Amino acid sequence: MNIEIVKLSWSEGANIIVGQSHFIKTVEDIAEIMASSVPGAKWGLAFNEASGPRLVRHEGSDAGLEAEAVACAKASGAGHSFYLVIGPGAYPINVLDRIKACPEVCHIFAATANPLSLIVAREGVAAAQGGAVEAAAGILGVIDGNSPLGAEGPEDRADRQAMLRRFGYKFG
Repeated sequence: MNIEIVKLSWSEGANIIVGQSHFIKTVEDIAEIMASSVPGAKWGLAFNEASGPRLVRHEGSDAGLEAEAVACAKASGAGHSFYLVIGPGAYPINVLDRIKACPEVCHIFAATANPLSLIVAREGVAAAQGGAVEAAAGILGVIDGNSPLGAEGPEDRADRQAMLRRFGYKFG
């Protein structure tokens, strides 16, 4: 087994949700969640199928974001993992509860706009004559953003509270 760090990339101003689910139905269910939770939102989704034809299944409302989700899925190679890239103007907070409640979803690893790296374990070997790769990979965890530089002070606290009110997440 090898452990690797896989850095994911997607469009500036977009967010990503990375999770694990157990069934191909996840693709259509998350697509329905996106369409009904944030109508008009731009998004792309990819899901790594772990058995059968083992394809990267994908949907989206934006071809560019869909291609980015597929690139993230391919980079990780982790079976039964999904990558939802959400374009500017929509945020994980708009859909995360519904995605967590999706019957196929087992785990959410990250929901972020920060730089994101996956800690991926890989096992298996390539076929001797250039045939299909009989391998498997799984996400062990994530590295989300950067380490703190210190603790907030009174001015930082006031800035945080003002930002949440400016975004409409808090009132008063």
